[in-house]
Amino acid sequence: MNGGEPAPPLARSTLDRSAHRRGDPDWLGRAWGRARVLVLDSGNDGRALVRADAEPPALVLVGPGDVPDEAVARAMFLGVEPDDVPVFVVDAPLPALAGTHAVHLREVGHLLADRDAGIFTTGLALLNWHRTHAYSPLSGQTTTMDEAGWSRIAPAGERMWPRTDPAMIVLVHDGVGGLDGRCLLGNNATWPRVPGERRFSCLAGYVEPGESAEAAVLREVREEVDVAVTDIAYVGSQAWPFPGSLMLGFHATADPRQPLRVDPAEIAYARWFSRAEVGAALAGRIVDVDGDRLVLPPPSSIALFLIRRWLDGHC
Repeated sequence: MNGGEPAPPLARSTLDRSAHRRGDPDWLGRAWGRARVLVLDSGNDGRALVRADAEPPALVLVGPGDVPDEAVARAMFLGVEPDDVPVFVVDAPLPALAGTHAVHLREVGHLLADRDAGIFTTGLALLNWHRTHAYSPLSGQTTTMDEAGWSRIAPAGERMWPRTDPAMIVLVHDGVGGLDGRCLLGNNATWPRVPGERRFSCLAGYVEPGESAEAAVLREVREEVDVAVTDIAYVGSQAWPFPGSLMLGFHATADPRQPLRVDPAEIAYARWFSRAEVGAALAGRIVDVDGDRLVLPPPSSIALFLIRRWLDGHC
């Protein structure tokens, strides 16, 4: 992003990751004693606590003495705050604290301050990676956490580091300004149907081996709706730790006169929407889509970030 422009909602942080500390057990031991700790409950969809009376919502971080003994050995070091206090994350049941409630990152990521958005996103991404890498892909042996949570190692010495899966997401539009300008959105075939509603979002897909992100934009749009795009422009990126993607956001243009031919395995329905329609939906007004109400992506997603930028003419 250019200086002064807003960042995608889960691309914000104030944390110094201090990667050089991850292999220093003496420093980590001392740091734990004065740390702030984010508790995430993997048994509750990776939820964390926020203060119920805070506006905007504020993450609840506890002291090391509030962490269950069995979770201490699995504490993962996230970094150091601007006030020089280290931050860790643990996977444990959420403590019962008055004036708090449990939330998912999808629900509050866009509302959190930069500091809390960075801590929650990084902690959840790291937790999800550990949950899915308990065994070495080379030997099949059980792996154990190492480097303060930033790697896993097997008995034979194979080491794995956290990985994220690159995925492109693109807001295709017609390049026309004003309320008559249109963008192309799709309803994913795998999304659960809610009676009376139909959710639409940007087109997206994983970057394949040996492929650039821009090439993935061309391929995915062609595969999903059989439309050729031009003027592909990178906008920004954010983590999407559900369970472990990096979303690379783009705008691109296409001619709405091209016929739409959807791949039914991926897209149930696709159509062009005007700025007037998208703006009305974001304002809470009913926009009819063949008898259903248009529903747009959640506020914590980069999809809605891309849509809002187009709506405001920043493309």
